[in-house]
Amino acid sequence: MALVAVSKTHPAEAVAEAIAAGQSVFGENRVQEAAAKFPALRAAHPALRLHIIGGLQTNKARDAVRVADVIESLDRPRLADAIEDAAQREGRLPRLLVQVNTGDEAQKSGVARPEADAFITACRTRFGAALTGLMCIPPAEGDPAPHFALLAAMAARHGLPDVSMGMSGDFEVAIAQGATLVRVGSAIFGQRPAPPPPA
Repeated sequence: MALVAVSKTHPAEAVAEAIAAGQSVFGENRVQEAAAKFPALRAAHPALRLHIIGGLQTNKARDAVRVADVIESLDRPRLADAIEDAAQREGRLPRLLVQVNTGDEAQKSGVARPEADAFITACRTRFGAALTGLMCIPPAEGDPAPHFALLAAMAARHGLPDVSMGMSGDFEVAIAQGATLVRVGSAIFGQRPAPPPPA
């Protein structure tokens, strides 16, 4: 089981402190922030691994492919197209996880449950061994355990080893249900800095 330290909105200095404490895997929501923060950190710490965990726009796919070791938010055919094109242009393909919308929530990213199996199969055909797992963010209300169990079972059904689920408030439940990656931010870095007031 691996811990992904979610460093979004926290400065590079905070990431460097976490690296000094022994952490090597980090997660960022926004590609622009990751691209600004991590190249210098990676140069100083070659073992660092970066996961893009937020919803990814197709026009940011090339930046994500360039900077990330893992993209956890593959969730639609157009994004698969953009990642494939970017990988050909950049000459590298990160590991990929399909994000499943286990709660079928309209406001959330992720492939809908009824479409997930077909999409996962299509991505396996397209990306081969680079597709290594699944990710979910369960509904904020209610018991997350059934959502975690569903994702773990889906990953097992497709023979995918990586199961990314669980955050600061529910990672213990996720681990009990079979998580291999947990994404923890506030429990490591503290609360995110408040955005600056409008000018």
